[in-house]
Amino acid sequence: MNQERIQRALRSPVTFSVLAGVLIGALFLVGTGADPLTAYRAVLTGSLGADGIGSTLSTGTSVLGMALALAIPLRAGLINLGGDGQMVLGGITAAVTGLYAPLPAPLTVLLALLAGMAAGAGYAALAALCENRLGVPLLVSSLLLSYPAVSLASYLARYPLKEPGSSLPQTRVLPDGVTLPAFGDSTVTVGLLLVVLAAAAYWFTDRRTAFGYEIRMTGLNARFSAYAGVERRGLTLRLMSVSGALAGLVGAIGVLSFPYRFVDGSLTAPGYTWTGLTAALLATAAPIGTVISSFFFAVLQVGGLAMERTTEVPRELTQVLQAIVIVFLAARLRFPGRWFPGRRLNRRKEAV
Repeated sequence: MNQERIQRALRSPVTFSVLAGVLIGALFLVGTGADPLTAYRAVLTGSLGADGIGSTLSTGTSVLGMALALAIPLRAGLINLGGDGQMVLGGITAAVTGLYAPLPAPLTVLLALLAGMAAGAGYAALAALCENRLGVPLLVSSLLLSYPAVSLASYLARYPLKEPGSSLPQTRVLPDGVTLPAFGDSTVTVGLLLVVLAAAAYWFTDRRTAFGYEIRMTGLNARFSAYAGVERRGLTLRLMSVSGALAGLVGAIGVLSFPYRFVDGSLTAPGYTWTGLTAALLATAAPIGTVISSFFFAVLQVGGLAMERTTEVPRELTQVLQAIVIVFLAARLRFPGRWFPGRRLNRRKEAV
């Protein structure tokens, strides 16, 4: 039984896609004159070593948060491309709450997190309403609504909320104590635990509740789920609201962590939304798979910097690896059955 599971995992498109990306990446490295083993060693030590694990976990917090935000609607066949807008809106809302809320610091932090989640949820729900009421496809409405949200946050950071005397487009620093607690001297904050709890809640809902079954059934066959009584419009609204809330939470965590302010472009420049979408696609939106693939891409993102320092190979190669993995995954390629004769024999026995 265990051997059967191992063979099934080895033959899966995900395994094939990752290994194909690694092999083709090695060919790219050879073409640039670099040693693939040295480069990949630099990626691993730079991201998982003592000096890099903190950066990997910090990056992984945002990547996993956005991956979960996009995986939840994707599980039902819904694609939310407005992660940037929902995340930035949650970040600027948390910054405003942190700057002006007349409450003790711990309560202000909690209120800022909730406000960021509410802003993201409301904005994502607007995209769902555009599809439900106006007939605008969710793919289009979520993407187009992202631009005014990012522009609004940029305007607030550059003018009304800008730090006096600063040449950077950033808000004033949050008051003392209005920050997420960090683990020791690292940049890893309690935000990582919040995202992990969100992943656990997603797994429980997906595997142990009737609502999770409705989501999976809709993703597998929307017409069948409609015949079974699943109301598509209500499901879209609920899933988009949860998705936006998680995206807003990621934005709020980014503001309440170092540098403890909203900096225009700091949430969108790293590409957390698209990396998160890639991770969700790689895992086919499965809860545990989304966590693993998010960590995988966080390792690539942080390790790419170490590889660039060690081998002088541009870190953009790691983005090439991500693209190759997705291309192979989209093709749904897998290892040939002849490489696993035992599995083929079992199939013949079952047929008999």
